[in-house]
Parts: sequence; structure tokens; C-alpha cells
Amino acid sequence: MTIETITALITNALAKIANMTRWKKQLTVVSLDISLCIFSIIIAYSLRIGVWIYWDLAVQKVVLASVLILLPVFYFSGVYNAIFRYAGSGMMKTLARAFMIYTAPMIVIFSMIGIAGVPRTIGVIQPIIFFIMVGFSRVTARYLMVDILGRNLFGGQVKTVLIYGAGSAGQQLASSMRSEPAMRLRGYVDDDRRLNGQKLDGDRVFWSGDLPDVISKYAVTDILLALPKISRKKRRAIVDQIQKFKVHVQTLPNMKDIMDGQVSFNDIRELDIEDLLGREPVAPNELLLGRTIVGKTVMVTGAGGSIGSELCRQILQSGAHKLLLLELSEFSLYAIETELRRYAQSHNLENIGITPILGSVTDSERLKEILAHWQPDTIFHAAAYKHVPLVEANPVEGIRNNILGTFELAKASHEAKVSDFILISTDKAVRPTNIMGATKRGAEQIIQAFAEKSETRFSMVRFGNVLGSSGSVVPLFRQQIEMGGPITLTHRDVTRYFMTIPEAAQLVIQAGGMAKGGEVFVLDMGKAVRIMDLANTMVQLSGLTVRSDANPDGDIEILEIGMRPGEKLYEELIIGNDPRSTVHNRIMMARESHLDQAELDKLLDGFRASRDSAEAIALLKIMVPEFDHERDNQTVEIAS
Repeated sequence: MTIETITALITNALAKIANMTRWKKQLTVVSLDISLCIFSIIIAYSLRIGVWIYWDLAVQKVVLASVLILLPVFYFSGVYNAIFRYAGSGMMKTLARAFMIYTAPMIVIFSMIGIAGVPRTIGVIQPIIFFIMVGFSRVTARYLMVDILGRNLFGGQVKTVLIYGAGSAGQQLASSMRSEPAMRLRGYVDDDRRLNGQKLDGDRVFWSGDLPDVISKYAVTDILLALPKISRKKRRAIVDQIQKFKVHVQTLPNMKDIMDGQVSFNDIRELDIEDLLGREPVAPNELLLGRTIVGKTVMVTGAGGSIGSELCRQILQSGAHKLLLLELSEFSLYAIETELRRYAQSHNLENIGITPILGSVTDSERLKEILAHWQPDTIFHAAAYKHVPLVEANPVEGIRNNILGTFELAKASHEAKVSDFILISTDKAVRPTNIMGATKRGAEQIIQAFAEKSETRFSMVRFGNVLGSSGSVVPLFRQQIEMGGPITLTHRDVTRYFMTIPEAAQLVIQAGGMAKGGEVFVLDMGKAVRIMDLANTMVQLSGLTVRSDANPDGDIEILEIGMRPGEKLYEELIIGNDPRSTVHNRIMMARESHLDQAELDKLLDGFRASRDSAEAIALLKIMVPEFDHERDNQTVEIAS
């Protein structure tokens, strides 16, 4: 009989057991426990007297007593409610508790009181042997059901996996993976050379310096990063080390993002650009966070958007007196209000008033009503049309929303004597090549003009692309990789700055805390990311290769499709060359020139009257002289 035949017979037998009804399975387990109880009595008794005795009067007395104790104790302790295939530390705790209860009467009856013909030590020896046998039976059953039945019935491709990180997170992840038939764990990888050759729960630990040989020897297909507490810089260094191999890399999120602190296989996710930045988050200055927030009435426009919603979350956590949510989209307003109220309820923040307000920043009368009624102390203006191609296709509406809407809100804030007004701007406003960027630079000029004449502290903050916002390039690339390619890239030389949404929101709030009026605040965002390099890295970390002239058999093609209308090759953060430092070592400040009030008023009148795209764009070029429309756009026909 071959090994395959034996394996098939075992698998069929296990499948029949697995398909039994619940009560039949419980009856089988009860019968097994009674059998193990009898065997443990025979072993304990024989060990005590030094001769193998299988059945005599003493054994019968112990069997009768132990079975009568066993059944009610195991039943009411929940031993028979557990599912064998998921047996783990929880089941062993249940068993330990049940055996503590079981052992007590056994000691009282046989050791303390004593039964004629039965050695007193049986009351202690038998429970110990019985516990070992029952525990072993549960572990064996789990192994048979998961490792034998589950893996033999699994018809898909089995991945060979290494876990990078031999700490507690890695061990929890390995334990969770044992019920995954599609995964076969080969061991752990760790940077600590002293752990090389050691074993964790039977799985070997390899030193990271031997990783190339380990991947080759065991035909590793996937590496899971179980390093939730390391810095971005360290994670980036590990990723750089791994990406040269043809393996799929995934990671656990940061420990603060794992809700209950317990790691499981379901927490594993694909690597995001945030994991690849290598730059640590900007540490917030709590004093700056609080100056425009604590105890005040704060309004956020565009409250349902990517930045607006994160601003609302942080304002709520920072101790505002009242939070006003101004949003044009009914659904977005409903979503953010529901989320904030749930958060406030769970964190004892229900004393903070949360008010949803439907409305548009272009509606001057509505804005006057809102500010007169609610009297906000601070306004964060995040409402804007931001998608470059959509604003290119709809320039008049982009101008009306981003420029005229900013003017109406700034004017209403000035008249209502709002204390602080912070405009959320973008790096695309610097020497813009698209209409969206030009409208944001126009909005900045409006704020600069108001800052010179108003008691309100008007300021602006610029930052690059935020990770996780709608239209982000990372989810698009991942989707294209999953579909087998090609990855569509506008140009091989395109670079972008990136930051996380929480970082961006913190920057905005801290900028408001430093503002005296008219400043442009920008974040030191580190090095710009070349999007071509990002695409290559994402392909490699998916365990695939890039198809090119040098590698025609590669998996994923990267195709350059040409710059979209108005798109820039690279972004800038400051128009001039003299950024100034601030009290925050990662935030810079600039004072930039703007048109005088009379010129702005004339242009704003022109925007209001214009419904023609060409005319509106011509006015925009006057307002923003450095606006070089579609400067970098070229037709690109290169495939790599």
C-alpha cells in the first residue's frame, strides 16, 4: 500500500468525522474521554504497584468514581462546546480549569478519605496522566483536521511563507496561519543573528543575512512582515533588501492600528506607499494643536472629504467646544457625522456639540446665516474641487468653486470677525501648469489680500499628495497588477511628494496655531518619490517581474501613456527660494507676493460674469502670472 493510498484513506475517514452532526461529534468526544480516563487509571494504578494490572476491583472502584465526577465537570466547564479544529490556548485554559475541579474530589475521595484496596496516590497521579492524555488528544485532533484534512482537501495553490520578525507579533501570526490551508509556514526571519537556528513552536528561525539562500532552498513565495512597532526607515531598509527577490511581500499594520492588540492573519495587508517612504511621521506640537481648537467653536468646510474628515477627527479629539461640519454632499455629510458621533460616544466626548450643515461656500447668503448663527472662532477651509483632469474639463465650475467660493467664505469670515481662518492649499499651486493648481493659487492670493486688512488671522498651508485620498495612484497600480497589467504611467520622470492624511491634518491645525496673518506654511516632506520607481517596487513586492526589452518574459508591463492635460512632471512647495524656519522643525514658512485688492476685485467680477471657458482661463492667467498651462504635457509612446 502506497503513502498516497494511506493518506487518501485517512483523509476520507477524517472527512466522514468532519461531516458528522454536532451531537454525534460530541458523543464521540465523550466516549473518547471516558476511554482515556479508564486508560489513565490503568496506567496510574500499574505505575503505583509496579505491575501491569488491567482490571481488578481497585481499578473498577476508581473508574466508577472518576467517570461520575468527569461527566458533569466537563459538561458544565464547557469542554464539550469547543471546536477541535480551532483548538488553541483558549481550549487548553478550559481544560486546565476543568481538571482543577476534577482533581479536587479525586484527592478528597482517594487521598484524604481513602478507599480500601486503592493506593492513596492514585488521587494525584491519575488526574495528571488523564490531563496529559486529553490535552494530547485535542492537539492531535486539531492537527488531523487542519493539517491533514484541510490541506489535503484544499485544491488551490499552496504558498510557502516566511514570517519576518520572530517577536510576539510573528508568533501570533504563525498561530493564526495554522488554520490557513493555502499557507505553509517554513519559519521565521530575524535580524538578530543569535536567534539563527532556534525554534519557535517547532518552526526554525533564520538569520536575515541568509535570506537569499533560504528563499532559494525552500522555494519561498511569500514573506509576511510581522514588525508592527518598527520605524518607517527600518521598514524601508527591509523592503529594499527583500524586493530584489521574486517573492510577494505583505505586512502587518502598526500596532496602534490593530484594534485589540492581538495579531491575526486577517490583519495582513499589502504594502502601501506609506510603508515605502522611509520618512517618520511629523511629530505634532500639542500646544500648537490646541491654540485654535481647545474650548472653541470650529467650522470645517468640505468636512466629508479626505482632508476635511481627518481634520474633524483631530479637532474632536483635541477638545473643541463645538464642531460645525459644512458639506455640499448629503451622503458625505451623513457619513462623517455618523462616524464622529460614534467616536464621541465611545470616548466620552458627547459634551462636544457636532452640527452638520448642508451648504456651498459659493452661497454668500447661506454663509452669512451660518456665521451669524453659530459664530465660529476658527474656520478650516478644505472645500475645493481637487481632481486635475476633472477641473481641466470644467474650468468655469473649478474657478467658481475654488476661487469665488474662497472669496465668499473669506469675506463672510472677515465681516463676522472670525478669529482664525486657515486655507488648505496644495503644492500644485506653485508655478501651476493646470487649472486646479491655478485656482488654488488664486485662492491663496485672496486670503493674502484679506490678511492685510482684516482682524481675522488668515493663513494658508500647502502640502503634497495625501495617501489614501480618492484618486491616489497606489490603489490604481495595485488593481492593475492584480489584473495582470499593464501599469499605466503618464511619464517615467514624474515625481510626487507624499504624506499621510493624519500628518496633513496635523500640519493644518498647527499652522493655524502659528499664524499671525498672511503666511504660507509648508511641510518638509523629505524627498520626492519617482512614480516609475514606485511602480517597479510594487510589481517586485507582489512577487512578479517587470516586462521590458531586457526581460521580455516578465509578468507586468509598465506602459507610458502620456501626460494628462495640465499635469506637471514634478511638484514644488515654495514659489521663492527663501523659506523661513518656524517653531516647528518640520514646518517652513514663506511670504509670497500677490495682486493688490483693486486688481483682485476686478478679476473676481470678471469670473462672476464669465461663462466661457477660454475667457475664464484668460482671466486666470492674469490673476496667476506664473500659470503656464500644460507646460509639461507631451505625447509619450514609450513602453517599458
